[in-house]
Amino acid sequence: MRAVLLHGHGGFEQLQYRDDVPVPTPAAGEVLIRVGAAAVNNTDINTRIGWYSKAVSGGTATAGLDAQRQAHDAAWSGAAVRFPQIQGADCCGRIVAVGSAVDAACIGERVLVDPVLRPATSAGHVGYFGSDRDGAFAEFATVPAENACRISSTLSDVELASFPCSHGAAENMLSRAEVGAAETVLVTGASGGVGSAAVQLARRRGANVIALASPAKAQVLGPLGAARVLPREADLLTELGRESVDAVIDVVGGAGFPKLLGILRRGGRYAVAGAIAGAVVELDLRTLYLKDLRLLGCTVFEAVMFQRLLGYIERGEIRPLVSATYPLRAIVAAQGEFLKKSHPGKIVLTL
Repeated sequence: MRAVLLHGHGGFEQLQYRDDVPVPTPAAGEVLIRVGAAAVNNTDINTRIGWYSKAVSGGTATAGLDAQRQAHDAAWSGAAVRFPQIQGADCCGRIVAVGSAVDAACIGERVLVDPVLRPATSAGHVGYFGSDRDGAFAEFATVPAENACRISSTLSDVELASFPCSHGAAENMLSRAEVGAAETVLVTGASGGVGSAAVQLARRRGANVIALASPAKAQVLGPLGAARVLPREADLLTELGRESVDAVIDVVGGAGFPKLLGILRRGGRYAVAGAIAGAVVELDLRTLYLKDLRLLGCTVFEAVMFQRLLGYIERGEIRPLVSATYPLRAIVAAQGEFLKKSHPGKIVLTL
């Protein structure tokens, strides 16, 4: 089959497109999916450049680990990355075969893959599709049957593939932060995949959404639900005032972090699922405890949350935002465009 193999940490030279990779065989309890489309995500870049390692302190646009250096903690879970690896957390496709103990009646079903690989017991470790097992940057992929979620939608494979990772992360942050109707929410990195998803999903909850994005992308965010769009470099304390926001949904981090806490109201909530501007931030603990703030790190979401997301899609309550598509063989060009951060929404690979 056709697939892209990641051979190590480093630059684009670590990505190898091949057409002779063996088709995987579904094990007991698994299904085999013919992949229709797979989206590009920050986690793909982060893993390739070794950004998850504690040896890296800068943003995701900076150079990561040297290609010859294999860090022991460069997987998102804090372990070493297994190479070669087929990445790709977002997958839309159809089930074409099943392993033992799986009802063959599901063959032919159109599915979205829930990327969170949950352990069978509480003693097990949570994994991620495309990181802890081979993912969707290939013609075929296997997943546990429970992660292959049936979807009924008129949207294309490309459009559906834009949802799982970004919208799952966004819904998780909003849920963990308990964002409700009439609350004011600030979303950073609002034109990106997770950010634009958070804008839509926060508005769906009835929140008043303030988005941070470049002026060139402001026109995209209004229709998604942003009541106000501020430039990324805006002085938030001047524009919004201290203690003016109920919750912050952040994927940026970096030097702007202290001001995000400054605009939170007392008892406010800060949820984070990314740090593209830098993972190491300045925190004044007095701000945290004197304002009774809650800081929420968000990665793993429950299966029920992904099922809710499927419902939103099927009922047309949220819509895809895809800026570009590339064939799988052009993954280097797709990641290059992704890193420019000039696109709204998602970039999707087609098979």
